[in-house]
Amino acid sequence: MSEAAFIDLLQNAVWLVILLSAPLLIVNLVVGLAISIFQAVTQIQESTLTFVPKLLATFLVLVLAGPWMTQMIVGYSQRVFTQLIEVAQAPKK
Repeated sequence: MSEAAFIDLLQNAVWLVILLSAPLLIVNLVVGLAISIFQAVTQIQESTLTFVPKLLATFLVLVLAGPWMTQMIVGYSQRVFTQLIEVAQAPKK
């Protein structure tokens, strides 16, 4: 495997991690911001108030985006294994 192919593989892995984590992070950011605004308006300063809504939002995102996430991971894994097979079958120098 050449250096360029290896670097391309790592870049794709980093991009995949960013793509897969973005929905969860964005939803939790929005939910946290909404709860913080609610706490500021009502002057309820309970630190555990954000836990349950964030947990529910994370679960909802995983249910809705789970098939897409799984498809992305499976596709990447198939490309990696295909490249590994090609490297293993390449003639030795």
